[in-house]
Amino acid sequence: MTRFLIVPTLSALVIVLGAAAAPQIGPKSSGSPAASPASPVKVAAMPPASPPIAKSIRHKHIRRATPPIAAVVAANRAATLQPAPNGFINSVQVYPFADGILYQLYAAPERVTDIALQPGEVLGAVASGDTVRWVIGDTSSGSGTDKRTHILVKPFASGLSTNLVITTDRRTYHLSLSSAVGASMAALSWSYPLDALIALKRSEAEAQAATPVATGLEVDQLHFNYSVSGDRPAWRPLRAFDDGRQTFIEFPVSLAVGEAPPLFLVDARGEAQLVNYRLRGRFYVVDRLFDAAELRLGTKHQEIVRVVRIPETLPAKIPDRRAS
Repeated sequence: MTRFLIVPTLSALVIVLGAAAAPQIGPKSSGSPAASPASPVKVAAMPPASPPIAKSIRHKHIRRATPPIAAVVAANRAATLQPAPNGFINSVQVYPFADGILYQLYAAPERVTDIALQPGEVLGAVASGDTVRWVIGDTSSGSGTDKRTHILVKPFASGLSTNLVITTDRRTYHLSLSSAVGASMAALSWSYPLDALIALKRSEAEAQAATPVATGLEVDQLHFNYSVSGDRPAWRPLRAFDDGRQTFIEFPVSLAVGEAPPLFLVDARGEAQLVNYRLRGRFYVVDRLFDAAELRLGTKHQEIVRVVRIPETLPAKIPDRRAS
């Protein structure tokens, strides 16, 4: 019997079918009838291939889903702060605190890592993505203003990773937890650059408030013959005076919480020009005398307050007794 090999190509299929249709050629046995031709070969139909559009749709869906995920991964990687050799004080890793930073914590089985918050900070809530394979608790140390909250974490096994969110009355901490066999972080805490800056500014403001506006002033040398007129903004000066050399313009306390207006000197022709002055507490100190000046603030709706020195040669106004 003749065997045929079916090849899934068009040219080979034509050759095979032609061989099947041709009669068998070979020596004939004497007295025996001619061999009957072979039966036609049946070709099995191949299953149709998947339409190319289906593959392109799947790939298009993957391309659409990838960019957001890649953006999240890249943002988390960029925001993660790792322990650094120069960041340790003894065995405590001290991270500088900033909003949105992910702080990396490395732990190990059978080891407890202490997360120490700022003294006086009141704990709000603690949440973790895996509370089954991680032991998480809190305690405190100290008392009064020195009372400090501690978050204690310990993994059950190595190769674990999760996140931890700690909220307090002052801020929110975001941590990334990983466990491995070997060394672990004994403790971590934070330094607070923004708090230090605020404290420094507060101490500078207190020192500036305690510093006298000027030294060597004598009461009998002060002249208060100045008038204040014009608009009435919150920063309108209370009074102005001079000691014969310098002019002092006193403002209300609200000047510290708003924008300070610039000071312009006005000449006899009504032209204004900026003058050098310095701010000492609630006072503008001008190292000269002037006849007229204006405080101006704003562009579209400008507020103007005028400070004018009144000549002392003018007689004082006698009050009208009939009005009393």
